[in-house]
Amino acid sequence: MIIGLLTAVAASACYGTGSVLQAVGSRKSARREAAAASTTGVTQHGGPSLSSTAKAAVTWEFMVGTVLDFIGFGLGALAARLLPLFLSQTVISANLVITAVLSIKLLGIRLSRAEWSSIAVVCSALVLLATAAGPEGSGHTPIATHWWLLVASVVLIGGGILIVRLLGGRAAILAGLLSGLGFGALGVGVRVLNGVDPFHLPSLLGDPALYAILVAGIGGMYLHTVALQIGSVNGATAALVVGETVVPGILGVLWLGDASRPGFAWVAVLGFVVAVAGAVAVAWFGEPEPEPGAAGAGTAEVGERPTEVAAR
Repeated sequence: MIIGLLTAVAASACYGTGSVLQAVGSRKSARREAAAASTTGVTQHGGPSLSSTAKAAVTWEFMVGTVLDFIGFGLGALAARLLPLFLSQTVISANLVITAVLSIKLLGIRLSRAEWSSIAVVCSALVLLATAAGPEGSGHTPIATHWWLLVASVVLIGGGILIVRLLGGRAAILAGLLSGLGFGALGVGVRVLNGVDPFHLPSLLGDPALYAILVAGIGGMYLHTVALQIGSVNGATAALVVGETVVPGILGVLWLGDASRPGFAWVAVLGFVVAVAGAVAVAWFGEPEPEPGAAGAGTAEVGERPTEVAAR
């Protein structure tokens, strides 16, 4: 249990730091597009084009953030094998706290008292979950469910990309939510994956859950990148938290046999609900972030340091 918790916390730190660095890279790319008066950076509906997203992905900040995401993925996968999903996914989703704190320095965002209170609520809920968590389920499921997971991942990511391109700049929170659902499917896939323990390569390669992990993981990263390009980093990450926590947590209990300690079921439910509510509150109370082009204003707000304005 302790090793699983430490692994989940490390994954959370990697994901949170990576999200902020990716947001910095995305905004830097957006400023370059605006400075060049480019008309190829957006779709006809106002969303980022594939080319603009690709340009964001080659900034050094975004690449470092992506490396941290891959490290976080590996640690998160291990945590999903060691802990109940309702605990591992919620701890990993606490990267929202790290994202919010780092965004103060790197994105020049100031958090309100309500946001700090919401972050404290999330941390308190994680303590409740850690206290209530029992042994994880076996993860053994019929192969047909692995195929259903693959189909659901393809539909989720494919439909999400289409919807985001149609809605354009209005799809930030939706893109964050869909990316979270993708990462949630990834967590479920890791738990049910055959050929891991004991390791058996033919079983691993023949399991549809492996390809569900790839589709959901890569697609989730793309949708998260889009969300960071067009919306609030805290809002997009909070929506991601809901998506990657609620559905996997419920599936872990109903499908994979995850359970709480005897007599602590109500504590687990309370912690789970409070954690999700706290994450949503961070997005709800989040202050609007400055537009990418606003950096040129050169004027600091009251209480901001010049470095914070430059970080925009």
